Amino acid sequence: MATQRAHDVVVIGGGSAGYAAARTARDCGADVAMVDPGPLGGLCILRGCMPTKTILRSAEIAALMRRATEFGLTPVEVRASLSSIVERKNRLVREFADYRIQQLRDPGHTLYEAPASFLTPYLLQAGSDQITAKAFIIATGSIPRVGLVPGLDHARCLTSDELLDLRDQPGSLIVLGAGPVGLELGQFFSRIGTRVTIVQRSPSVLSHLDHDVGDALLQALEQDGLSILTEAAVHKIDQAGAQPVVQITRQGKEQAVSGELVLNALGRVPNIAGLNLPSAGVAVDQGRVIVDGAMRTSQPHIFAAGDITNLYNIVHIAIQQGELAGWNACHPKAPPKSFDDRLVTEVIFTDPQVAVVGLSEQACRARGIAYLMASYPFADHGKAMCLGATHGFVKLLADPKTGSILGAQIVGPEAGELIHELIAVMYYHGTVQDLLRIPHYHPTLAEIVTYPAESILEQMKVS
Repeated sequence: MATQRAHDVVVIGGGSAGYAAARTARDCGADVAMVDPGPLGGLCILRGCMPTKTILRSAEIAALMRRATEFGLTPVEVRASLSSIVERKNRLVREFADYRIQQLRDPGHTLYEAPASFLTPYLLQAGSDQITAKAFIIATGSIPRVGLVPGLDHARCLTSDELLDLRDQPGSLIVLGAGPVGLELGQFFSRIGTRVTIVQRSPSVLSHLDHDVGDALLQALEQDGLSILTEAAVHKIDQAGAQPVVQITRQGKEQAVSGELVLNALGRVPNIAGLNLPSAGVAVDQGRVIVDGAMRTSQPHIFAAGDITNLYNIVHIAIQQGELAGWNACHPKAPPKSFDDRLVTEVIFTDPQVAVVGLSEQACRARGIAYLMASYPFADHGKAMCLGATHGFVKLLADPKTGSILGAQIVGPEAGELIHELIAVMYYHGTVQDLLRIPHYHPTLAEIVTYPAESILEQMKVS
């Protein structure tokens, strides 16, 4: 007979969103339980941010070493050991995961290491236990999208989760999809010596961003040695001996692309299988859990946060959503706190990096928001020229009347770091005038943001 237990708040999933929700609810004085079948640690630590950025660092160093003569240094032969790179990655991931596991097993809340399934809107099955709660928070993350292409279940077709553990370096790799995951891992393998072909349906890479962002990155990646086939529709994956063959149509012609391995980088989907959400009365649309601004689902006492909502799939946003869900779950009678998307930020850790915050040009046009735009290239920026990192640009969007910064995009060196000055200025509703008043040390990469700011100010004077 199942044991029935009661808590104030039950959080399903122990990743970034789930732990943030549990910590917040506990700080509100709630009796909190967490349910996670393991492996404990969460997507960011185990299969996402931390392992990918660890291996990318190895590729960055290899690429820079190959440029030794450009900087007046004796050339060196660079040979990568994928097994050693993966071992370094695993060592760091274990350290990160051990710390998160320690947090999850904190005696301040109850941890059920078991799969979760709703029996009713107020009753959850967790292994041999049945759990009731005043509020539930679903934060089970995402899994790679599969089954989109016939033959994608081929043994030599891997997801990003699987590719991260590969120790035998392939001679060739076909990447399906030119989003952040496909581009980061594609460039990594290219830089350690694998012949990489990226297949993308859209006209450029990073199709969810402004076209000039994708175009600039595409040009840089092709110069870095990647073969990128845009406007290519994938029909199926055949097998020629031991190798998979990707059948595509491009520019009205059918062609076949073969390689030792195929990376399925066609996106991720919410991890909701097994949760039995119909029994909880939680509405789902095209595979994602529907939430409002307070992270509340169609059931007022059930919340969802992070990748399961499929809104952004970005860790710091998942944490913010988890914190909102945790607070709102503990204050059902108070005015709810809502998620503010004004400062939504994304960074893609290719080389050059891509970083965006706030509104894009296509978002402004879609919403009918007036804006002024200006950009400035790194190719004409002193510090970037000194570094030999001249790909890309900085672009600012601002309100035509006030100069308030609406959004920014950066393609270039250290874009993920540079974007934070613009986030800070936007956080305080700052303007292009503020950017020009803030001292910028010379020569630094950061001072490049003043050039488009100055251009927008000139446009405001003219108008």
